[in-house]
Amino acid sequence: MVNIGKKALEILREKYVLGTRVELVHMSDSFNTALTPGAKGTVVSVDDIGTIHVRWDCGSSLGVVYGEDSCSIVEDS
Repeated sequence: MVNIGKKALEILREKYVLGTRVELVHMSDSFNTALTPGAKGTVVSVDDIGTIHVRWDCGSSLGVVYGEDSCSIVEDS
């Protein structure tokens, strides 16, 4: 697990605000069976350790862990 600095956390919270649509790029969780790259969801929050909590369209609620996983912002049409 990677520790997040105060400034980096602030930037994450400004970028991934409540309601932001995201697409999963990579998830390192070997127990994850619901999410694959390209999965889309809606940001619920960013916690104090930088995990981006997402309500995934497939029903999963796994968080995107800072320094381990990655997602990108998408514009749904």
